[in-house]
Amino acid sequence: MNTVWLTAEEQRVWQAYLHATTLLEDHLDRQLQRDAGMPHIYYGLLVQLSAAPERRLRMTELARHAKITRSRLSHAVARLEKHGWVRREDCPSDKRGQLAVLTDQGQEVLARSAPGHVGAVRQALFARLTPEQQKSLGEIMEIVAEGLQPNEAGADLPWLR
Repeated sequence: MNTVWLTAEEQRVWQAYLHATTLLEDHLDRQLQRDAGMPHIYYGLLVQLSAAPERRLRMTELARHAKITRSRLSHAVARLEKHGWVRREDCPSDKRGQLAVLTDQGQEVLARSAPGHVGAVRQALFARLTPEQQKSLGEIMEIVAEGLQPNEAGADLPWLR
């Protein structure tokens, strides 16, 4: 196999991307821990449930949306259950399946947390970019995401099968 190494410019862009995304994720995680008492991943789970019909999703679907393993999701949901923000229910159409359900208390926590989180995202990302840069970044991320989407639901996540 003949490896085609990154050019110096590609390496610079790649390293800048890694550095920026690591710093951004850390910044958002610290903001949510400080202001809402939860890590960014938990906030994302609450957002997914809030947007779902009847504020409920099958655990496998929630794991797929969050791009995490079922084991990691189960641990996260257990922590969210302890706070009273999420509850699990048996899936009526599949005896082996479970649903994660956003509680009213979880919806309230999300509503209280969202303004601070949006402010942190705006300050850390959008306030630093021109409208043209924002548009370019959106287009670039859509192209990257489209190229990485699995052909079949969960095809790139063997642990969800």
